[in-house]
Amino acid sequence: MNLFKSVKIINSGKSINLKRTDGSNVRYHATWLRDNALDPKTRDSINGQRLITISDIPVNTCIKSATLDEKGEKISINFLPEKKEIVFLATWLEKNAYDIEHNKKKGWISKDLKTWGNDISKNIPTLDYKTAKLDKKLLHEWLKSIHCYGFAKMTGGKRESGAIKQIADLIGYIRETNYGKWFEVRSKVDAINLAYTNLGLELHTDNPYRNPVPTIQILYCIENSVEGGESTVVDGFHAISLLKEKNPGYFNLLSKYNVVFEFKDNSQTHLKSNHPIIELSVNGELKSIRFNNRSAAPMTDIPYDDMENYYNAYRLLAEIINDKSLSVKFKLNPGECFVVDNSRVLHARTSYSSSGSRWLQGCYVDKDELLSKILIHQKDN
Repeated sequence: MNLFKSVKIINSGKSINLKRTDGSNVRYHATWLRDNALDPKTRDSINGQRLITISDIPVNTCIKSATLDEKGEKISINFLPEKKEIVFLATWLEKNAYDIEHNKKKGWISKDLKTWGNDISKNIPTLDYKTAKLDKKLLHEWLKSIHCYGFAKMTGGKRESGAIKQIADLIGYIRETNYGKWFEVRSKVDAINLAYTNLGLELHTDNPYRNPVPTIQILYCIENSVEGGESTVVDGFHAISLLKEKNPGYFNLLSKYNVVFEFKDNSQTHLKSNHPIIELSVNGELKSIRFNNRSAAPMTDIPYDDMENYYNAYRLLAEIINDKSLSVKFKLNPGECFVVDNSRVLHARTSYSSSGSRWLQGCYVDKDELLSKILIHQKDN
């Protein structure tokens, strides 16, 4: 397929302009092209890592000549002062084009993600454990669902302690914390965390006092014969989008100022971090939400003149998060678990009776392992 029909050197050899077959244009700088060359002296042929540094590229790098082949599939570029010729595939250049408009508004969400409310209740991404082990394609779709929706369930697991590790292994490696490789979610006397009681828990993200925050969280049910104890999940990115629509100023406040989150027990753990409730990347992409009233320390990074409005913003976000039209509620049965992207999806539970038994185990897995598994499966397919 012909992507380009002509190439022209511009800016005194500092750039090239490629004209696409549809008449549009795309530009590339000489230094960028040289830095991203795919020849074996620039990139390792096995792992793709660079073999040169930015200091190895001459400051006065420019393009002596640029030639498009007859099929419009390859562009040969001769660089000076190195007198080095590199061939680029048209498809590669098109895939990595950066000559585009960068005018996304603050709070934009990656196109790979889909936000949801309680409309997902009848279509929760769910997979049986045995099927996941036998069918790589269905496992891949399930893993993609965790990334896309930030939430999925798995059924058909063993009803025994430690079975959660088998689920974690499908995603990546368990991230050990002060709670251990996994933690017990059941009532305890003198519990160090409210999660270890039979009290209800408001919607929250886990461990905002850590840096980095645990990303993928698994909650696995071993026993559940109590009255109550239902789980609830809410898409925090959807809630933030609604906040931004209702009051852009409030959105700006919650993404502008840091909040201190803190946790300490009576032994050797004292964790503290300082991040905004709504975290954006430098290009404005919505990256995470930290929402945990239990772990919020006194807010001291917000100026006096903004504090009242900040609390108004905080209150409005809480009201949106607790809107029942956004929540999905369910009760886990033994051998079932749910997985959430803890940087995006909030979870909660209702209180439960003291009679009967409710025993869950939880653990964390890093999201980069999830994304790695998705990419590997894509290559295999």
